[in-house]
Amino acid sequence: MADRRTVVYDAEAGDDHERQGTVWTATSHIVAAVVGSGVLALAWTVAQLGWVVGPLVLVGFSCVTYYTSALLADCYRYPDPVDGAVNREYIDAVRCYLDRKNVVLCGCAQYVNLWGTLVGYTITASASMIAVKRVNCFHRDGYGAAGCNPSGSTYMVIFSLFQLLLSQLPSLHNIAWLSVVAVVTSFGYSFISLGLCAAKWASHDGGSDIRGTLAGADVDVPREKAFNVLLALGNIAFSYTFADVLIEIQDTLRAPPAENKTMKKASFYGLGMTTVFYLALGCTGYAAFGDDAPGNILTGFAFYEPFWLVDVANVCVIVHLIGAYQVFAQPIFARLESCVACRWPDAKFINATYYVRVPPCLRSSASPPATVAVAPLKLVLRTIVIMFTTLVAMLLPFFNAVLGLIGALGFWPLSVYFPVSMHMARLKIRRGELRWWLLQAMSFVCLLISIAASIGSVQDIVHNLKAAAPFKTGN
Repeated sequence: MADRRTVVYDAEAGDDHERQGTVWTATSHIVAAVVGSGVLALAWTVAQLGWVVGPLVLVGFSCVTYYTSALLADCYRYPDPVDGAVNREYIDAVRCYLDRKNVVLCGCAQYVNLWGTLVGYTITASASMIAVKRVNCFHRDGYGAAGCNPSGSTYMVIFSLFQLLLSQLPSLHNIAWLSVVAVVTSFGYSFISLGLCAAKWASHDGGSDIRGTLAGADVDVPREKAFNVLLALGNIAFSYTFADVLIEIQDTLRAPPAENKTMKKASFYGLGMTTVFYLALGCTGYAAFGDDAPGNILTGFAFYEPFWLVDVANVCVIVHLIGAYQVFAQPIFARLESCVACRWPDAKFINATYYVRVPPCLRSSASPPATVAVAPLKLVLRTIVIMFTTLVAMLLPFFNAVLGLIGALGFWPLSVYFPVSMHMARLKIRRGELRWWLLQAMSFVCLLISIAASIGSVQDIVHNLKAAAPFKTGN
């Protein structure tokens, strides 16, 4: 999921911004928001669930996500979904329909989800950097050659240095081309992954040999099988979550027709196309690799040739995540800087801004002298956040487990609980009514799934910490 916020920031231009979006632009935003680095784990996810449960769970998550997205679309305006006042952000809708306690919980869920995504992006980007190095090394020196498995922590540091530089640039979230780069690169590595899996499957007796089983990967320890299934649920939840930017996408739509009706159509089309693609990639990858499907289809020792195509796919992942990282980090930076400024409003260090002249060697000879604004608070606080995020990623470099934990923690509160609670508050559904029981039952089942997926993810992290050396990127 990547990349969710990159598709909507360029549409935010203030209270009087022009909204010209249609059902098709909203659909493209949704597809771009949902399709992301989570697709790299789909083959492994289907392998854990098997040919029967795997596709059913993918479709089930899609249906639940669509239903709760439709409920959330009606909360874009308050109190009437057609003529009410506009809510520009997710938390604004929660503030209108629910009490302060829920607003605080929503804020915590959003920021924890954002920061967890930064950790996941750091792990994923470094794994793709390692894959580029390893694939080229094997192509040059032969498969299994010594010196072809570099340290993951080194590439995490390199990735973080890029983020330190980008974090100091002004108004990064207003760069319109960031959305274009995110969409192109995410679709690039997604379709390359699908093509590589299809080619691998076709190499098995012309595609007649379909690997895998109805029950999924068979392991010697039943307990480990159960935890893998729970982890797979978390990975699917990560791949479908986009509720935290649905309101922002809806805020790009023109009216009439009513924004909530357009958004419901866009959610149906977007999630429908995404589910078809997920089924194609997950099932094709499982048919190609069977129970041995790697955790990350591009970095898990799955593909080495054609080496240039594998390199292109991994470079797309890296470029995508370099930009997407900053888009997810900006709200965290803004919140922390605002809190510090409010706590110490008169501190010179917090309010000071210095201007540094750009050296002539870094600008065109014809351009006039330029300066760059440097704020000490911005420099120090953002550096601390990125360094801490990198440290956590180094200590927990486990792709599937971290993605599963992020998905599990964010799915129930943001995609189910708040949309359902706002829907009941909007329609004044009273406790004990049939609709109340049905909505609460759905929310409770999704809560159990999120808890179970969290347990599976934490267990996998603990297991990997016992078996792996610190600061080594896991697949």
